[in-house]
Amino acid sequence: MRRVLATAGHVDHGKSTLVRALTGRDPDRLREERERGLTIQLGYAWTTLPSGAEVAFVDVPGHQRFVGTMLSGLGPAPAVVFVVAGDQGWQAQSSEHLAAVQALGITDGLLVITRCDLADDGARTRVRDEATRRLGDVGLAAPVVEVSAVTGQGMDELRTALDDLSARLPEPDPVAPVRLWGDRAFSVSGAGTVVTGTLGTGTIRTGDHLTLLDQGAVREVTVRGLHSQDTARDDVGPVSRVAVNLRRVEDVGRSAVLLTPGAFELAATIDVALMPVGDGGSLHSPTAMQTQPAQAPGEMRVVERATLHVGSTDLEVHVRPLGAEAARLISDTRLPWRVGDRAILRDPGSRRLWSVRVLDVDPLPLTRRGAAGRRGQALASDDLATTRLRSRAADRVEVFARLGLGAPGGAVRHGDWYVDADTMEVWRTRLTEAVRAHHAQDILSAGVPLAEAARALGLPDHLPAALGQELVPVLAEQARLAVTDGRVHDPASAGLGPAEAGVAAVEDKLRVSPFVAPESRELDALGLGSTELAAAARLGRLLRLPDEVVLLPDAPARAMRVLAALEQPFTLSQARQALGTTRRVAVPLLEHLDARGWTRRVDGSLRHVVR
Repeated sequence: MRRVLATAGHVDHGKSTLVRALTGRDPDRLREERERGLTIQLGYAWTTLPSGAEVAFVDVPGHQRFVGTMLSGLGPAPAVVFVVAGDQGWQAQSSEHLAAVQALGITDGLLVITRCDLADDGARTRVRDEATRRLGDVGLAAPVVEVSAVTGQGMDELRTALDDLSARLPEPDPVAPVRLWGDRAFSVSGAGTVVTGTLGTGTIRTGDHLTLLDQGAVREVTVRGLHSQDTARDDVGPVSRVAVNLRRVEDVGRSAVLLTPGAFELAATIDVALMPVGDGGSLHSPTAMQTQPAQAPGEMRVVERATLHVGSTDLEVHVRPLGAEAARLISDTRLPWRVGDRAILRDPGSRRLWSVRVLDVDPLPLTRRGAAGRRGQALASDDLATTRLRSRAADRVEVFARLGLGAPGGAVRHGDWYVDADTMEVWRTRLTEAVRAHHAQDILSAGVPLAEAARALGLPDHLPAALGQELVPVLAEQARLAVTDGRVHDPASAGLGPAEAGVAAVEDKLRVSPFVAPESRELDALGLGSTELAAAARLGRLLRLPDEVVLLPDAPARAMRVLAALEQPFTLSQARQALGTTRRVAVPLLEHLDARGWTRRVDGSLRHVVR
């Protein structure tokens, strides 16, 4: 069993000293940190507990100037060791660190009262009671241990409590996608670039191909080697501190992220639920972030800049309120997201904190008056998969998997797409109306071309035109329309209009002489051009052969009965005489029979009936 815990608490309350006493390792790496006795960067140390469980500590700075660094260390940890000095009690940074713990949704850990050798029993009791109350107020279940790292008082009890904490933490998923937020990146001579971080879920193996996201830029990288707790490993699973050596990679930023390819949605804009924590206030509070003056209709209204802390990174974002409890966060940098992710929004000026829970990723722009309020109401739904689908009308199935969402309710599955059922009904109505209007305008038309029918659906601009063409046959079938030769038509609207009399005259003529097709001048006299003949053929009234030879639809079957009675094989001339027709009719008719496989050529001049 391996666990990673983060420390938290006010500056100079003994966090680093406590970690040093537990592990025998100094988490302060920098000479300046050791000289000043002040943690500046994240520190790391590890030990093996009495049960055999391995636990690593991310030691965070307590000074208010380094709150961003503190948040980057606290973010990936599943539990916290919250430190309060027995001789000093609860302090300002204690409250800020506790607010961060609350914002990240961390609900388990330990409360360690340190420096107990410097406090009498009464002081320790008062500190213990106040700290326990404050942690309980935010839902942090934290057993209390009183220690002195200098004298060793309570250290055995602390190790036992750490064992208990490690045992009760939920088991991480070793086969989940990897998302390793880097908190250090450095170069090793002869080895290349190394990225370190806390691996919360998933497993990294030597030779793995991962996606490196660094300041919004995406690169595909290969794992050259792995270290965890100063030991080279072929694979590292959760929860672990890990150093990943990347092959042929340079210039990696401190907050780069290593990802399982295709497992997360990369986006610079997210819709989130916001909850003030600690001494935070409403997003609309006059002392918090103020909205800028309203802009022109259709333009995005944004609030002042704030800092978003997620994983081990922090970046500046614009905040646009979506009602009282939701907001849209817009940055210049893409990050890997899933719905349900936790983060912290911080106003550096007032030092207020908001807990962030991701509700949607890469949402559509808000362009109409009142769109922000309507979006906030929609996001209040418990079914975020359905909310996303309804906002987009259709979305790829793979996107829901990347976002960690299940199948949306009210969805129609079409190939690689989920389509909102209500939207499908709207599109079906639009298609029906477009086809019927087309027929009303041109009764002899073969129907609406597929591309034109797809445009008539009015798909939103963010959806590809190809999806519309894929959906048209599905919608046509549901609407009892037909698709023939790439055109959508309404069988119920079929008719010949003014051409009806001419087609009926041709039918009468052919019933008397089935193979004496009317000449072109006869068709012209009847008002039957190519458009009218095509319509009659489509309706099954006439059989249209090349060179405007028209016969009744049963002419091929009638011809076969005559040809089967001939001596086999037969010539074109023999067939023509037996059918009582001309070469103009006999040639395309026989070729039609050949194409159907009813007759077959023996050589250049002979055919026989296929029996």
